[in-house]
Amino acid sequence: MPYNSQYGQKIQAENTQGDGKSFEQLRQECLQKGKLFEDPDFPAIDTSLFYSQKVPVNFEWKRPKEICKDPQFISGGATRTDICQGQLGDCWLLAAIASLTMYDDTLKRVVPHDQDFGRNYAGIFHFQFWQHNKWLDVVVDDRLPCVRNNLVFVHSADNTEFWSALLEKAYAKLNSSYEALKGGSTMEAMQDFSGGVGEMYETKKPPTDFFNILKKAVERGSMLGCSIDITSSAESEAQTSTGLVKGHAYSITGVEEVNCRGSKVQLIRVRNPWGQVEWNGRWSDNSSEWNGVDSADKKRLLNNALEDGEFWMEFEDFKANFDKAEICNLTPDGLVDDGKKKWEVSLFEGSWIRGTTAGGCRNYIDTFWTNPQFKIQLKDPDKGDNLCSVIVALMQKNRRRLRKEGLDMETIGFAIYEAANDEDQQGKDFFRYNGSKYRSRAYVNMREVSERFRLPPGNYLLVPTTFQPHQEADFLIRLFSENKAPAIEMGSTIQADLPDPPVPNPPEEETDEEKGLRRLFEQIAGSDMAISATELQQVLNAVLSRRKEVKFDGLSLSTCHSIINLMDVDNTGMLEFEEFKVFWDKLKKWIMLFLSFDTDRSGRMSAYELRSALNAAGMQLNNKILQLLGLRFMDANFDIDFDDYLTCIVRLENMFRVFQGFDKQKKGEISLNMHQFLFLSMNV
Repeated sequence: MPYNSQYGQKIQAENTQGDGKSFEQLRQECLQKGKLFEDPDFPAIDTSLFYSQKVPVNFEWKRPKEICKDPQFISGGATRTDICQGQLGDCWLLAAIASLTMYDDTLKRVVPHDQDFGRNYAGIFHFQFWQHNKWLDVVVDDRLPCVRNNLVFVHSADNTEFWSALLEKAYAKLNSSYEALKGGSTMEAMQDFSGGVGEMYETKKPPTDFFNILKKAVERGSMLGCSIDITSSAESEAQTSTGLVKGHAYSITGVEEVNCRGSKVQLIRVRNPWGQVEWNGRWSDNSSEWNGVDSADKKRLLNNALEDGEFWMEFEDFKANFDKAEICNLTPDGLVDDGKKKWEVSLFEGSWIRGTTAGGCRNYIDTFWTNPQFKIQLKDPDKGDNLCSVIVALMQKNRRRLRKEGLDMETIGFAIYEAANDEDQQGKDFFRYNGSKYRSRAYVNMREVSERFRLPPGNYLLVPTTFQPHQEADFLIRLFSENKAPAIEMGSTIQADLPDPPVPNPPEEETDEEKGLRRLFEQIAGSDMAISATELQQVLNAVLSRRKEVKFDGLSLSTCHSIINLMDVDNTGMLEFEEFKVFWDKLKKWIMLFLSFDTDRSGRMSAYELRSALNAAGMQLNNKILQLLGLRFMDANFDIDFDDYLTCIVRLENMFRVFQGFDKQKKGEISLNMHQFLFLSMNV
């Protein structure tokens, strides 16, 4: 179900501690007991540091009061100079923290100021992060990894200040370990600090008003980062002759225009989270260009020109030397618009599951259509315009946390099509004969891909995908629009159209086929003229095993019981001839359907075709139920053989037959629990 609201409201953070207790509850317990907090959810052990390697040196976990005499949580205000990188490759995180310090309201949300080393100190601190449309309150103890009494990872230039080291620890806990923080995009952390919407720009192919976009972003409180691409791992963290570092995350901390000898010069201020190693080209701290600037401007901008990792560059040099600039808007207010807006937001959560909804990109047309689909209705254009502004943000969930299980970011993107008025999942032919109207600029292995569009009013179909098929991940979609834009997930209907079986012909009017079927029945049934589940299993296995066009390993006794439950009108627990004949007619139809969806004539049906096969049999299911069925019945090659197909379709029809006896209201009540009912009925 989507979540709709006006964007920007402050939401209460959820407690994340395993025992469900809040920061304040835990702190008060420790104070009452006279004990310092030790976090059972993120203990001071090696596995909290590294998951894929042994700890390289002998770390000691020490509390700040064991490191220095008079520790401070924040000393003289939290500033960007409080962040110095340690022995962990998380410069992307540090660049985001540096940006965070520039925005007081956002900083106070992430780093609550209701904690210190004073009278209420209990060895416990807490921080708040945004994760997939929720704010989470993360609690940590203050034991920090040290070597020879020095912090190993993030630290402040002032060795008595500890807010940045504790923030890094809380973020490591959120993502399962310190090692999980190695390598990343500044945008990812900026979003976790703000819940904002990201935009990426290539500095070598910038928009014409790129300088103004960045300037407005700084003025509006957006968080900004930049980086230089690398062509091989050998270039990572390599320093250029101009003092810049490749494959390294920087913060953008200022954008200014100054007068220099009668001409206007565009400048941009950049910070290296190392706290040192600066640009040495034009407009660097001690360059001659500053001699042509008014002394008041020079003093204001240079701020004593300390070797603190922060430096100015001429904007043209910035574009020539850096490759990417990232902007995290704390609200979706456009950087190209003059006024602020209140945006409407719709959110959807979904999953790509191999075999059912992990269809890959448009290159894989046979499975692309099986991806989740979302319909967006743009009814009203922007005020004073004939187009509708829309931001589409597709985010994959929990991938950093899953690194210790061998998983990492998938390569993701999306396409947008003009949609028909119906609310059914579009099939393969729709995408075969209709091209996308809009799409993400590229498929990238980042946590979020977002694009801003201006679209004519109408109905649109959004298809989020991984690049390759069969790749599994959970995702979140955020749709922002100036005016309300109803959005729904397609293919979410659960219903069946199962006509009553035809009345069998009386014996004297039976066709030759029916007479042959009666003789087969009499041979199986014996004197009681009824077939048990065991007898039905024997005859079906004998008949179907002779069908060379299907792969058949044999029906289970459980499936045969399900068939009898479906066809046993008089509740005898056995099939009489009339019931057997109706089932036989159904079986012929199901075989024909199976063969029609066995497109490669392998004797098996692709699990991706299960939705179409069930629709043809009169049954519509949503993505979650299809995913369960796929996991239950497909093999390692994402195929379903005939006996599993028959088991699936018989049990589904059995279930839907139960609902046909209920009126509409009762059907609605039952459908709310349908996922659970299906789970049980399929023995998943």
